[in-house]
Amino acid sequence: MDIRIRISAALDAAGMDGPDYAETGQGSWPSAFAVSDLAVASIGAACAEAGALADRRAPVVIDRRLASLWFGFTVQPQGWELPPVWDALAGIYRAADGFVRLHTNAPHHKAAALRALDVDADRARVEAVVAGMPAEAVEAAVVAQDGCAARLMSLEDWRAHPQGRAVASEPLIAWQRHDGRGTLWRPGPAERPLRGLKVLDLTRVLAGPVCTRTLAGFGADVLRIDPPGWGEALVETEVTPGKRLATLDLKTEDGRRQLLDLLSEADVFVHGYRKDALDALGLGESVRRAANPRLIDVALNAYGWTGPWAGRRGFDSLVQMSSGIAHRGMEWAGADTPMPLPVQALDFATGYLMAAAVMRAVRLGRPMSARLSLARTAALLASVPADNDGADLAPVGAADLAEPVEPTDWGPARRVRWPSDQAMHWDRPARRLHADPPRWS
Repeated sequence: MDIRIRISAALDAAGMDGPDYAETGQGSWPSAFAVSDLAVASIGAACAEAGALADRRAPVVIDRRLASLWFGFTVQPQGWELPPVWDALAGIYRAADGFVRLHTNAPHHKAAALRALDVDADRARVEAVVAGMPAEAVEAAVVAQDGCAARLMSLEDWRAHPQGRAVASEPLIAWQRHDGRGTLWRPGPAERPLRGLKVLDLTRVLAGPVCTRTLAGFGADVLRIDPPGWGEALVETEVTPGKRLATLDLKTEDGRRQLLDLLSEADVFVHGYRKDALDALGLGESVRRAANPRLIDVALNAYGWTGPWAGRRGFDSLVQMSSGIAHRGMEWAGADTPMPLPVQALDFATGYLMAAAVMRAVRLGRPMSARLSLARTAALLASVPADNDGADLAPVGAADLAEPVEPTDWGPARRVRWPSDQAMHWDRPARRLHADPPRWS
C-alpha cells in the first residue's frame, strides 16, 4: 500500500470519502526513502481538501518538482541573505559508541545541553566531552535537563524499542468526534475557500507553522500566539506569511484568560505543545471545549501520544535519529556518519497532513479533534520503498519562482511557486514575531 493510499485512509477515518488529486512532472529528492512521494501525497491531500471546500469538480493537479521544493525552504531573497538554519552547537556528534544529535537552536535548549555536559559553549569542547561518553548517556543527560538530544538507532532498534512499538500501534491521524453542533462558518469563494475561518495557532517550528501557513494561504484568518521573548529567527521568513503574530504569557492568569477569550471565537485550534503541557497550564482539553464546544482541535506531538517518550521534547532532526531514518540513510549512502533526509520531510509532511485534517473536519461540519506526530509520520515513510524516478531534482531556478515580490521584514523576496493549479496567496508578507495585538481584528 503506497503513501497516497495510506494518507487517504487516515483522513477518511474521520468520515466522508476524500477528494482526489492528479500528479504531473518528475524529479525526486535523492534519499533512501520516498521523500518526494511523501511531498506529493501530503500536499496533494491538503490541496484536494481545499478544492472540495471550493466545490471544485475536477481533481487538483500537483506538480511533483514543485511539491518536492515545498518540502524545503521556499523564500528566495532578492539582495540579502537568509540567516543560518542551525545554531553553531546544533548537529551530530560522535560518542564513545555511536552518534548523538543535539538540538540547540532555542537558547534554553542550548543551556540545558551545556548544563548536562558541564561544558562551555564551544563546539570543540562539546565534541571532546561527547566523545568520552556512551551515546545513550549523552541523550539521557541532556533530556534529564529538559534539553533535546537523540542517539542514533537503526530501524530494527526503533521497532524493538518501547516507544517505537507504541508509535507503530497509533493511527497516522487519531480522530475523536465530540457532541454538539459544529462551526457556523461557511466556505468562501473558490479562490479563497477558507476565507473567514478563524484559526488560533499555538505552534512552533516547524510542522505546526507549516499547517497554519497553508490554511492562511487558502484564506483562513490565522492568529499565532507566542510567549514573550520567543524567537524563531532562523525560520520566521518561511512560516509567518498570512498570519497575525501576537504575544501572550500563558504562565499568567491574564494571559490564559485572554487565550480562552480568543479561543471562544475561534473555529480551529492548532497546537504543538508536548502532551499534557497545556493541561499543566490549566488549558486542558476539557477547559478548551468548555470555552468553545464547536471547536476543531488539531494537535501535534513529536514522539507520539503513547509510550514512555510521549512527553519527550523532539524535533524532526531528532526523530530521524531515533527512528532509524538517519541510520538507514547512512547505509544507503555508504557513509561513515548518520545521513539525515535531504529536507525536514517529517515536519513538512506532518504540517500538510494537519492542514488536510483541519479541512476534512471543517467539511464534516462537527466538533472534532485530531492528533498527529512526527514519529508516526516517520513510521509511514519508513514503511514504503524509495521513490527515485531517475530524474534528479535540480536546484531552484527562475522558472520555479512566483512573480510577485514579497516585501518581508528582512527585505524583498520571491517564493517558489505553489505546486497545485489552484489559487494560493497570503494577505500579509513574512514578518517578525510579536508584530500584532492579540485580537482577531
